[in-house]
Amino acid sequence: MMMSSSISATFKRKFIAGLFVTIPAIITLLVIGKFFVFVDSLLEPFYFRLLGYYTPGMGFVSAVALIFLAGIVSTNVFGKKIIKGVENIFFRLPVFKGFYTAVKQLVDAFSPESKNASFKRFVIIEYPRKGVFSFGFLTKESTVMTGKDGHQCCMRAVYIPTNNLYLGEIVLVSEGEVFYTDIAIDEGIKIILSGGIAAPNLLGEAKE
Repeated sequence: MMMSSSISATFKRKFIAGLFVTIPAIITLLVIGKFFVFVDSLLEPFYFRLLGYYTPGMGFVSAVALIFLAGIVSTNVFGKKIIKGVENIFFRLPVFKGFYTAVKQLVDAFSPESKNASFKRFVIIEYPRKGVFSFGFLTKESTVMTGKDGHQCCMRAVYIPTNNLYLGEIVLVSEGEVFYTDIAIDEGIKIILSGGIAAPNLLGEAKE
């Protein structure tokens, strides 16, 4: 009976260990597979009308090639002018203007190539109540006029993610309430996406 219990415990321990190893791999493969099918389906109808038969993977390869071509175009002077012209068209359309601007700002926030990146620093503030601290991203520094005497108060806008990265709250705090960490933006994004698991054991203050 004791040997049977020992074998059962060993099997259970090994099975759980294997489960934790295989689940991330399975989820990753499923996500990549879904992404492949989705991207491939965007251009597959075009090739079906052109060739008369389905060519699995051709839509995906074409989409990757088009994105790569767009990257080449967007990094030269002439291409930037074309993109600027297309953006100006979107900005003139009432319906597309608000949606396009919001999406572009969101993408720029995560883009390492953006000169106007929305996320400037990875910080910690006391939020949502006293004694509780949250990770966030410094997005803006503003001067607020208060009182009749026109007293100026320097405030910091901090984005606090509440649903992974794409949904969150904007909090205005004073300069003294912000703890500037020595963590880079991309590392801060990893910390948020991992639910805090990727956070280092020791957080250092950024050196100006």
